[in-house]
Amino acid sequence: MSRIAYVNGRYLPHREACVHVEDRGYQFADAVYEVCEVFDGKIVDMTRHLDRLGRSLSELSIVWPVSRAALERILREVVARNRVTNGLVYLQVSRGVAKRDFTFPAPGTKSSLVVTSRSIQRDVSMKVTEDGIRVTTTPDIRWQRVDIKTTGLLAQVLAKEGAKRAGAKEAWMFDKEGYVTEGGSSNAWIVTADGTLVTRPAESGILKGITRAAILDFAGREGIKVDERPFTVEEAKGAREAFVTSATGIVSPVVQIDDAVLGNGRPGSIASDLRRRFHEGVELLPVRAY
Repeated sequence: MSRIAYVNGRYLPHREACVHVEDRGYQFADAVYEVCEVFDGKIVDMTRHLDRLGRSLSELSIVWPVSRAALERILREVVARNRVTNGLVYLQVSRGVAKRDFTFPAPGTKSSLVVTSRSIQRDVSMKVTEDGIRVTTTPDIRWQRVDIKTTGLLAQVLAKEGAKRAGAKEAWMFDKEGYVTEGGSSNAWIVTADGTLVTRPAESGILKGITRAAILDFAGREGIKVDERPFTVEEAKGAREAFVTSATGIVSPVVQIDDAVLGNGRPGSIASDLRRRFHEGVELLPVRAY
């Protein structure tokens, strides 16, 4: 089946979908994005994702391309047209098309909207729970406004390519003091000897991950202790467990950091349980049958 994309008011075959050469997202990374998981035909935590989208747009003074209600309908429609039962839906909003200039275009310039969706094989994804992932570490060279989910991801591209070349799945970035900030496309966690979940506070240095927030909610309901504080690379290498969270990977146990193997080299019980039970407490909004 041909994939379908939404581009500025039109549903198009994926191979025909394109944006203008002077779209500011293309020329300046002057754009923001969100990725939602699709689980059993339902969009996961769409409300939280669109709340964060609204904040990102506000921080950059980009106007909504359509109303929020319309965007919700578009997301559902793209998922339905692509017949995605398990996978993801991606949306991107740029400041729009204008003559190339660093300053903002004239008021009234319409922002651009692109939405795509694709399937992911759940059995392949779940294998991560069985085997765990390796991560490498690298200095964090990103701009300071990492709290905004922009498409300016070159630092993360370089970090994750470095991890791939080292045979790892993810890269953990660390600041000038040696504290882990976050992964190239995920939030970073460790588990202490007494079972406490540790993750960096979201006030600075990291993006407020939606999956991260869901894990914090789950921990609160289940009485699992959480300590939101920075942790160093060295502390992580000596931790009882470690894992990363993201919309696409949910909870992925970490079994090795650089050359340090965690525990017995297998996914820990806490991370595995969080992954297995993740969808129990999240918002699941149904996509219409197509």
